[in-house]
Amino acid sequence: MRPDDALTRLQEAAVLWSIGSGTPAGVIGAACDCLVAGVDTPTLRILAGISPTPGSESDELRRWLGDALAELSLTFFPQGSRAGEDEAVRIMARRLLDRTITARALTSWAYGFITWDGTPLAAGLIDLEYAYEIVEAVVHDGQPYPGDAAAGVDADVVAEARRLISGTAGNG
Repeated sequence: MRPDDALTRLQEAAVLWSIGSGTPAGVIGAACDCLVAGVDTPTLRILAGISPTPGSESDELRRWLGDALAELSLTFFPQGSRAGEDEAVRIMARRLLDRTITARALTSWAYGFITWDGTPLAAGLIDLEYAYEIVEAVVHDGQPYPGDAAAGVDADVVAEARRLISGTAGNG
């Protein structure tokens, strides 16, 4: 892995952890990847050395993550911050556009982790989750529904992801 890729992975893992979508083990693994890629700082070594065994690893992450990211000139988002949610939405939208997740996975993620109480940036994705649910409900009810209805929602999700990445998405 290239150093830039390892740093991107660490930044993304830290952002997703900060909103409750990622795991401590994901952040720790990304820190280890940085070391393997040749990125090395004192606090990054500490972060990579945290045991990923479930338990108190989140306390250790809270203690060291901000400093480790600062040493690497990466951005630290406090847990539950609106800026962290905004960045997480963009990360997940990029994953859709990179085809590492599906359109439905993106809307389900936004509905489950951001919710209506979170950043307005995710509102369009949450609306589209409801569109998927309507398509599924109609199909399960045995009612006739155009076979390409889910594909139409997929296309809308891709368009929304592009708007999110380009910075032209509305605020809900």
